[in-house]
Parts: sequence; structure tokens; C-alpha cells
Amino acid sequence: MDEDSELSLTIAHIVQRLRGSHLHSQIERQAKECLHQPEIKLDSLKEDVRSFLKTSGWERQLQNAVYRELHVQLPPSHPAAPPEHLKEPLAYMRKAQASWEKRVLKSLNSMSTELGVPLARMRPAAEQKELANKWNEMGTDEPDLTSFRPVYAPKDFLEVLIGLRNQNHDGSEDVSVRSHWGLIQVPLNVRDIPQLRQAYSELSLTTGQLGIDDHAHIHPDMFENEYVQIGKKVVAEQDSAAAQQYSRQGCSTGLRAELWALILNSNNQPQDVMHYEQLTAGVIQHDLLVDNLIYKDVKLTASNDDYYFVFEDFLYQVLLCFSRDTAVLEHFKYNSATPPRSFIQGKGEDEQCAVVYPPNGVIPFHGFSMYVAPLCFLYNEPSKLYSVFREMYSRYFFRLHSISSSPSGIVSLCLQFERLLQTHLPQLFYHLRQIGAQPLRIAFKWMVRAFSGYLSTDQLLLLWDRILGYDSLEVVAVLAAAVFAFRSENLMEVTSLGSAEAVLADLSTLKVMPLIQIFLFATAI
Repeated sequence: MDEDSELSLTIAHIVQRLRGSHLHSQIERQAKECLHQPEIKLDSLKEDVRSFLKTSGWERQLQNAVYRELHVQLPPSHPAAPPEHLKEPLAYMRKAQASWEKRVLKSLNSMSTELGVPLARMRPAAEQKELANKWNEMGTDEPDLTSFRPVYAPKDFLEVLIGLRNQNHDGSEDVSVRSHWGLIQVPLNVRDIPQLRQAYSELSLTTGQLGIDDHAHIHPDMFENEYVQIGKKVVAEQDSAAAQQYSRQGCSTGLRAELWALILNSNNQPQDVMHYEQLTAGVIQHDLLVDNLIYKDVKLTASNDDYYFVFEDFLYQVLLCFSRDTAVLEHFKYNSATPPRSFIQGKGEDEQCAVVYPPNGVIPFHGFSMYVAPLCFLYNEPSKLYSVFREMYSRYFFRLHSISSSPSGIVSLCLQFERLLQTHLPQLFYHLRQIGAQPLRIAFKWMVRAFSGYLSTDQLLLLWDRILGYDSLEVVAVLAAAVFAFRSENLMEVTSLGSAEAVLADLSTLKVMPLIQIFLFATAI
């Protein structure tokens, strides 16, 4: 397709998506109401209504909504392409994802059968009342979860990625011996350091950054004061595109919550609050098997974390509501995954009786609650926290646990991490490989959680600023490689996987932005 056809298709798609939205009906209502105002003239009706919508802020809201749609829609493709090709163009990736989904669902169904716990049940009235009364203090509840186990852990998922192969690719065509050193053996294009320098030019050593103590050429106080003033203007303008550009150099603590919500176009309107309350009512009415997996995960991860244990109640509320939210299914249009389906009890395996389970189509795994935990530092209103998390998940986090060829997908991130190390630290990579300590086996758990639970919270939020700013998870792979580069001297001394893991066990003292900057812009090419 030529560019004009692509543009026309994109515009048509966005118009169709927004036409049925709440924003569309609000703008339509405002346009009708403004007709009664004396400054609206019949001979210049169109221009006057447009001018009114602009001055009253509705045009900006529409621009932000369009900007959001551009971030979540599928890339332009041939009109005759089948739907599954739009979700994931490579057949071997689709096949691997489908096989993984079957395995995960089988594990969930087996747990249900073994424990005699139904996938879903209506709570008795007394239980509903009890849960409603303790909704804000669920952390005090201690249900017996000993028989429940996570459906899978990141290391299980890594084994699947290691086994990925493209049967149509001839590995002998690879020019470099190093390409066979790593665990990921799929032919995907990932960016090298010169390309990354170009893409992440705002992170260069000569540019001021929030998150670095000594800014080059600029006194830190001067830079921060001026930068915060610009941030306040961006918030006042309510412009999603400007907020995203601003976030590339980091967000100040006082403005981060507003800037992130603006980038994600998550404005917590009354209808969003109402939607959250409806989800809460759904949790109180019905008990799901996955609720136990959520409880167990929070207990195993966030509850034992020095930074996040205080948010235990928030995590239960947000994750339980998330599991019931059918609006999350929307992201499967551009996700390589397909929502799992189960059969209504007593109806047999009739396809007409198959329902998506859980209702949001996402089965939580070990560590899933850590996608929410850092956001608790920014938002203390549950409905706001929920809407920001749902948007973060639908844009970014789903890519960390689904098999795809996306540049921000976990397969590409693993490959990019290995390539960066092989190219720029070949001796270290070879040494670790020889002693049975493949770098990816250590770094995978960091990347699959976008470093949540491994970095100190202030540093993690600075990293996530850049994920939002560049609309990409690539920076996660870059940081993982930078950590190995930073600890390379110690790692060259280790003699086993255990000792390598010990060297990299504690990342809580690391400063994220200096590591990324030095690795990207001070590494010899």
C-alpha cells in the first residue's frame, strides 16, 4: 500500500473507534449546547463551533484521544491480510504462543480439578457482606493458600523462548560465530548501539537528565528548576504528545503522576470511577480460582518487599478488579496472544458454551503483582491507580509475557540483550557461557518484570519514565546489558552460575540513568 492509502486507512480506523466513545457523545452534546450562545453565527457556523470546542478544551481532549489510538492500534497492513497475521505476522511465533497458552490453561484446569475448586462461583450472601466490610483491609485476611501454586514462573517461560526456532531459517547464513553463543536463536532485527544512540538521542551525555546528580555543562539545581517549570507548563497545556516528549529526560517526583496519566490519556472521568465500582461489585459477588493466584502472588512478592508491603490492600483491590475487566480484552486485537476459554459447568465441551476465563483474558503468573506495585507510590485513589495500571498493561506489560516478533516483545528484548553483550563485552559473555552461567538466565527475571522489585523505587520510576517517553520497552534490555557491563570485573572472576548470581543479586543501590548513558554513549564501537 502507498502512504496515502495507509493514512486513509488509519484515519478511518481511528474515526470508527472514537465514534462510539464517551468522548464523542460529550463533544457532540457540547457542540449542540453552544449553538444557543450569541457569538455563534449562522453564516460562520462551522468555524464558530470549532473555535468554541478549541477554547473550551474539547479539541485538546480529542487530540489526546487520537494520540492514544495511534499508540495502541495495529500497524497498517494489506486489507486482505487475515486477522491472525495482524496480531503476529510470523507463523512459528503464532504456533509457539498457541502451544504455550494451551499449557498454561491446562495447568490452571488441573489445579481446579486436583483441589476441587471451581473456576468461578457465586459467593453466598454472608460471604459477600464480609468481603464488602473488609474491602479496604484485605491484607489482614490470611486464607489458606498452601495448596495453590503459581501457574508458571518466569523461568518456565524462558525455557519456551529458548526452544523457539524458525524452521525456514538457515542458521549457517549467520556471518558471526557469536550469534550462536546466546540462548535465543531466532532471526529478528534488533537495534545495535549506533542505532540506539540515534533513537535515544535525548539520553546523550551532553543532555540534562533527571536522575543524574552531576549534569554536564549545567548546574544540577539550575537544570532541575528550569525543567520542572517546563513540566508544569506541559501539565497545564494537557497535551499527551508534549508530556511524552518531556518524559524522555525524566519526570520530577511532584509531576510524575499527572504526566504519566496525561501520556496514557487516563483522566479518571466519572464514568471511569463508575466502571471501577462495578468491577468491585463483581469481585464481591463472584469468587474466581484466579483470585487465589493473585492472593498467593502478592503474599510471595510485594508483601515481602521493603518498598511495597504497605500497599498490600491496594494490590488486592486493583488486581481482583483487573481480572474481571472485559475492557482488557480489547488489547488482544494487537496482542499475539488469544484469551483463554473454559466451558460452563455441566454444558460439556460445546464451543457455544465456551467463555473467556478469567473475564479479562489474562492468567496471572508469579511476579504479576509487581507490575502494579510501583504505581502505588504515584496514585492513592484506587480508581485512578486502576485506570493507569490497565493502560500501562495494555500498552507495555502484556508484551513481557507473550511470544511475538514485536521490537518491544520479550523475545526481541532477550535477543537484543544478548547481542549487546556479545558485541561489546565478548570476553565476559564467553566466560559466563563457559562456566554455565548464560547471562540471559540471570537477566530474564529482571526484564520480564521491567525491573520492578529489583531496583529501588525512585530508580525504577526513572526507568519507566523512559519507557513511556519512548513508547518502547527497549530501554529495559539496554539497562540489563549495562548492569552486566558495570559489574563485569567481578563477573570475570566468578566460576559458577551461583557465584555470578551472587554478584548480581542486589541491584537496589544502582543509579539507572548513569548506567544507561555510559553504556549507550561511552562504549567504544
